[in-house]
Amino acid sequence: MRLLFLLLISLAFSATSQKDLTQSLLLPAKLTENADAIVRTHDLEVNLLSKREVQVYRKVMITVLNKAGNKHVWDFIYYDNSIKVKKAEAYIYDAFGKEIKKFKKKDFKDRSAVDGGTLYSDSRYLYADYTPVSYPYTFEISYETSSENTLSLPFMLFVNSYNLSVEKSSLKVHYNSTELKLNHKGKNLEGYQIEKTEFPGTLAYTVKDISALVNEDFSPTFMEMAPQVHLAPTAFYYEGVSGEAANWNELGKWFYDNLISGRDKVSNQTLAEVQALVAQVDDKLERAKLIYEYVQQNTRYISVQVGIGGVQPIEAYEVDKVKYGDCKGLTNYTKSLLDAVGVPSYYAHVEAGNVQVDFEEDFASIAQGNHVILAIPNETGYTWIDCTSQVHPFGFIGDFTDNRNVLIMKPEGGEIVKTTAYTNHDNFRKTNADYSIDESGTLKAKVEITNQGIPYDQRFVLEKLTKEELHQFYVKIWPNINNLSLLNTSFENNKEQIRFEEMVELEARNYAAVNGNRLFLSVNAFNNSNFVPSRYRNRKSSVKLLRGFLFEDEYTVSLPQNYQIEAFPDNVSIDTKFGTYTMELLANDDHTITYSRKLLIKEGEYPKEDYEAFRDFFRDISNSDNAKIVLNKKES
Repeated sequence: MRLLFLLLISLAFSATSQKDLTQSLLLPAKLTENADAIVRTHDLEVNLLSKREVQVYRKVMITVLNKAGNKHVWDFIYYDNSIKVKKAEAYIYDAFGKEIKKFKKKDFKDRSAVDGGTLYSDSRYLYADYTPVSYPYTFEISYETSSENTLSLPFMLFVNSYNLSVEKSSLKVHYNSTELKLNHKGKNLEGYQIEKTEFPGTLAYTVKDISALVNEDFSPTFMEMAPQVHLAPTAFYYEGVSGEAANWNELGKWFYDNLISGRDKVSNQTLAEVQALVAQVDDKLERAKLIYEYVQQNTRYISVQVGIGGVQPIEAYEVDKVKYGDCKGLTNYTKSLLDAVGVPSYYAHVEAGNVQVDFEEDFASIAQGNHVILAIPNETGYTWIDCTSQVHPFGFIGDFTDNRNVLIMKPEGGEIVKTTAYTNHDNFRKTNADYSIDESGTLKAKVEITNQGIPYDQRFVLEKLTKEELHQFYVKIWPNINNLSLLNTSFENNKEQIRFEEMVELEARNYAAVNGNRLFLSVNAFNNSNFVPSRYRNRKSSVKLLRGFLFEDEYTVSLPQNYQIEAFPDNVSIDTKFGTYTMELLANDDHTITYSRKLLIKEGEYPKEDYEAFRDFFRDISNSDNAKIVLNKKES
């Protein structure tokens, strides 16, 4: 009788707790502030039964407060040929906690998880399709998956977006401690209410009451701030291949021995072609450049992600035959051709994207990467190439894979190294202009712009644009020039020096404002900044400048003959920890002036207490860039 009584009490408590989570009328103010949605509970349970069997259970319940919160709803379940969805269900509740819709597994829609750029993929997802009619509402999903592949385990992100708060989030991991060892790493856990339990066979984290993070200008990336725990088994199985690895050296060697080695054969015809191509070239980097350009001209990128192909490259012979491949296949193919002409190179796993994400040096997990590039040894380190690009110059990787820790895979093992960094002065843009202003305020100009480093990466695509696309581009980058008409454009893409030159002739009516006998002219026509970072009453994050830049501008301006200079801005010189700025304006006579500007932005991370000074720096730049000279019409 006592046991029955305790069971009834437990069930009643569970039902009450569930009801508290499904209703959304009484929510803590701490969790609603800055939040579009609230995670009421997020439970992730990982059961690593053996090195070749893992079961994952996940339950997520989210209260959506407004329309913007819909993007936070976890309404999908990813799977492929190796991940089986065993159970799935979802529920929607109104503000009072009343169930208004229910999904069983058969009610979920089934979609491909890739876009049209992927030729083959078995990646799919189940999707609970629901369109809300009122707010707030609560969405609950729970599912269970199983897989034989244990090379990559799910990681726990306790809060996964800005403007999303968390009431409770938990991670539980169970594993056979006599047969398996689990590596794990927590990041950004300081300052949160966290309970951690760990003993052989079990790892558990519980986090409560996480207030919503706000995306602030020039903050570190979300992943650099969000609390998270990563998992990696030291013994694993992947698509028929077993392995053991406790560090990057061992993981890189397993990868090389099992997934790369022996996949380097190409046709005799191709071997003869590439060997003839480099026959008169002794320098290994020059040979590598010729091979890279050969691959660019003779292959194209298409994503292929099926089974072991999601990690293992397609054999070089297959790429050679069909003339296409994904990043893994094209990298392995290029590596094979380099081997054939006596140039060593290494397959490299990287987290690609214009935000720099490092591999964790003390935590080996293949789940950290999403792309593959090639490292070619040189006298000082490595020359890097992205074999999927048909347009980038040899040795230039741009902002997609720059300045980040990656894993290179050698026959003797894996090694963490950093890719090329384009810093401060490397990222250079020089603008030279000769322009005139007539008495109606019309501007006529010839502009030459030189781009190097990351600015090269941003601009070299211009040579492929149509006339209309070019007009739209220059209207966008010169928003201060109204009525812009492009008269002529030409470009020079110097791939040897990795420099891109723009030559632009243009005209713009009413650039200078006419007021009676006066003309008001903003001299900085082509690199004019109005940007001032947002103000925050209580800044939470540090200030981070991901990449530095150097901009130099030299203009010669011809003024109307029947006008004279009435007012002239003072020269400006600013020196801060974030960068430097100088502006010099010189009147050669009443009819010509010379404008010089130099802006250096320094990459780096600074404490949040420096943010106001940082804002002041950009506000001072904007004030100087928009300062006007006043011209007065001469008396007859």
